[in-house]
Amino acid sequence: MLTIAVRAARSAGDIILRSADNLDRIQVDQKSKNDFTSEVDRNAEQEIIKIIRTAFPDHGFLAEESGEQIGNDYVWVIDPLDGTTNFLHGFPQYAVSIALKIKGKLEVGVVYDPLRDELFTASRGGGAMLNNRRLRVTKQNSLRGALIGTGFPFKKQEHLDAYLQMFRAICIDAAGIRRAGAAALDLAYVAAGRLDGFWEIGLHEWDMAAGVLLIQEAGGVVTDFSFNDNYLESGNLIAGNPRMQQFIYQAIQPAMTDKLK
Repeated sequence: MLTIAVRAARSAGDIILRSADNLDRIQVDQKSKNDFTSEVDRNAEQEIIKIIRTAFPDHGFLAEESGEQIGNDYVWVIDPLDGTTNFLHGFPQYAVSIALKIKGKLEVGVVYDPLRDELFTASRGGGAMLNNRRLRVTKQNSLRGALIGTGFPFKKQEHLDAYLQMFRAICIDAAGIRRAGAAALDLAYVAAGRLDGFWEIGLHEWDMAAGVLLIQEAGGVVTDFSFNDNYLESGNLIAGNPRMQQFIYQAIQPAMTDKLK
């Protein structure tokens, strides 16, 4: 199943790269405020589903563009182009994200960056890899000197004030905060040790499913804002090595509203 996921991710990446040279010709639609989709997203998703369905015709899907398709206990969670706004502006930070849940449990994760040809893969109990090199989260044991990733709540601006308080709390101690605009890659970078930790409000399941498994298999921890494992449902997520995850939680906890817990 991991092999099929890799094949699908690479094929979708080829579609994205071919389209990147013709951005002015791409049809773009606005789903809601600050939430865009394009024919590239749809074409890449159709390619992923076609490849997976050919191999596993009874499996179900939860995909960003086409929604939920009921199958058996195997459900593929797909973001065909995470970072669409980046892509449409020619900003080189976007990826394909594919995860597989079996009876509700994440078992396979793939994040593919077609621009850099970086393939992040994970299978439960099998570790996390980047182009066949094993990944581990960093051993950073303090916010001081840490590089932390985040994402602004641009789709859910009712949380903006709380988020800005969180941002300030982290900024006071951290060496830097990065907001690159593609959560799947941000999470993959935590697994790869490029970021020491990450937090965000209001993600969708397809944004984070593959990245969550990458971090867990690289020795990291992921929780929601209540320090539980309800992140796929709530969309609110904190990640890092076990100590860093706690430091981020402690820093942002005073700014959490009841709606975020």
